[in-house]
Amino acid sequence: MHFSSALLGGTLGKGEFDNSRVQDGSVGARYIPAIEKRTKTRVQKDEGEYDYDLFGRSNFEYFPLQMGNGQYKVYIFENIEGTRYRVAKSQSVTADIQNPLKVYLASVQTVNWNEDMEAVKKAAELTKNLKTDREKINAVYRFVVENISYDYDKIKNIPTTYVPDIDRILADGKGICYDYSALFAAMLRSLGIPCKLVKGYSSNVKGYHAWNEVYLADEDRWAIIDTTYDSVLFHSGKKTEMEKPSSSYTKSREY
Repeated sequence: MHFSSALLGGTLGKGEFDNSRVQDGSVGARYIPAIEKRTKTRVQKDEGEYDYDLFGRSNFEYFPLQMGNGQYKVYIFENIEGTRYRVAKSQSVTADIQNPLKVYLASVQTVNWNEDMEAVKKAAELTKNLKTDREKINAVYRFVVENISYDYDKIKNIPTTYVPDIDRILADGKGICYDYSALFAAMLRSLGIPCKLVKGYSSNVKGYHAWNEVYLADEDRWAIIDTTYDSVLFHSGKKTEMEKPSSSYTKSREY
């Protein structure tokens, strides 16, 4: 995106932001342009920033505050023409998140879930009689790896504005790496298990990739799990190991 310096000040709009979930690690945004056009949200802290397409109009969309406690700046941009945008609204908000793991339990744009979704009901069904987080993680992992297939046609025509719909992925039984990781994260989050959706690069896969990091409470550490890669192996008749070595993955973004 390109901006004019005269436009970066922005204005504070009372109805465009929801800060009720900031203490749990997410912020809400919505915006109704005078004429329907592409809008974006930026969540910024110090030198770090994350940009998202903003689809929320009358309803809020939520975005993670994954860069730690402190002051964030949240912008709403609307398109002027081409790749040029202007700041429509902005706010400053201070995050004081007592439990940083809550960031990775929230329902946000990239990992959007609620109790009424079929995928969330499936997660509950799969883990109903299981006791430990490890057992629950393994059950959801096996389900996703064995029941979702890689969609080679979809990856050829994916729009830049694409955001996964977990129930559509479940119903279709196929998806791309972003879909696998969003579905897996949503199902685990619904079970109270912190799970990151991560984007970056892997020596196992060509091009930009998405996978998950899952918090193992008993060991107080994050484990790398790549359901996309393992699903391709499984459907090719090969064995898989759930946890992956960090040496094979280079993270650039996490949600």
